Amino acid sequence: METDDRDNMTDPLTGPSTDHAELSTREPRTDRSEARTEHSEAHITWSETYTERSEAHSEQSGARTERGEFGTEHGGLRTEHGESDIERGELRTERGGLRTERGEFGTEHGGLRTEHGESDTEHGELYTEQSDPRYRDIDRLPTEEIARLMNEADATVPGAVAKAIPAVSAAVDAIVGRMARGGRLFYVGAGTSGRLGVLDASECPPTFGTHPDLVQGVIAGGEAALTRSIEGAEDDHDGGAAAIADRGLGPLDSLVGISASGRAPFVLGALGEAARRGALTVSLSCNPGSPLSKRAEHPIEVVVGPEVVAGSTRLKAGTAQKLVLNMISTIAMIRLGKTYGNAMVEVAALNAKLARRATRIVGEITGAGPAAARDALAAADWNVKVAVLMIEHGLGADDARALLEANGDRLEAARRPGIARSG
Repeated sequence: METDDRDNMTDPLTGPSTDHAELSTREPRTDRSEARTEHSEAHITWSETYTERSEAHSEQSGARTERGEFGTEHGGLRTEHGESDIERGELRTERGGLRTERGEFGTEHGGLRTEHGESDTEHGELYTEQSDPRYRDIDRLPTEEIARLMNEADATVPGAVAKAIPAVSAAVDAIVGRMARGGRLFYVGAGTSGRLGVLDASECPPTFGTHPDLVQGVIAGGEAALTRSIEGAEDDHDGGAAAIADRGLGPLDSLVGISASGRAPFVLGALGEAARRGALTVSLSCNPGSPLSKRAEHPIEVVVGPEVVAGSTRLKAGTAQKLVLNMISTIAMIRLGKTYGNAMVEVAALNAKLARRATRIVGEITGAGPAAARDALAAADWNVKVAVLMIEHGLGADDARALLEANGDRLEAARRPGIARSG
């Protein structure tokens, strides 16, 4: 009888054993898809091991140890003397716990610490490529159960992004400092990462009224790669550098290199060329200590762990990247005065829906009725800021536009009390 290759998959927590005598033999799969180890009826999941608080839980029935039963309901450690929080306790199992005979699984940086130190993801298996034992039997589960598993996995992503907020904030402030002086923002990636960058860049003109050149997305393989895979494009280091050279990046510009693995040669080439030209460099990856992180001025690492389908980084990693890109572009535009409060005052009224939105925004800010708001917008070429100043200061379109420009295109400054009304 042929054996299922999945029976020999490496446990991402402990890694492969060099002693064949230590290798666990997996028991037949059950309807509940429990991954079994040699000495335990449950495994400790990767995603819960990789936290700053060292939280972990057993998937089904709890991992029993010599010190008691590790509970699953509240994530605590139940002993003969009650339940202690995992922050104050330490889970030890013979094979699957935080500490093993082969080393300690570290939580601060997500590395696997062994007797010889902490392994670098450059030389070991990437977290984004590892296989999570919880999902090894998904092909045998009902559709609804698979959907729930995916939803549970996705729910962990915002927490991983939250840990990166300080790095994101520092990067955004640096980007805004350059954009305020006339710089541009570039997203560079390959595959899913590249498509997400192009998507975020393409949404800026209709949302914030920016010129298409202000925020640009660059994908390995060019436009054709947006709809189909371009073989070998990701590996073209020189192509990444050439793409940046062709766009003439300079000291006022910023580049965000996006790569789930943190290793894509195209992105590394682009980031290196940007740095050579004096541009600000930011990296966005989903593995700690990646080559991309090490070469960027502002590394952003959102470590989401193995995917439901092993290696499919369009899932959790892609979701994490989209959330971070949302932050980068949105906060940058807010800082540049492209919103008034949370109102989209730079909206381009390109269709009926957006025209209604612009009318509503003008009415909400000024208190004008729909008809008056529409008339002002029509006279202002559907520029919300200009229409607001026309209504509030009794100005014609040209004078309102001049007032806005005199105040750095910032509506809040132009609306200051004390400005004389015309006529």
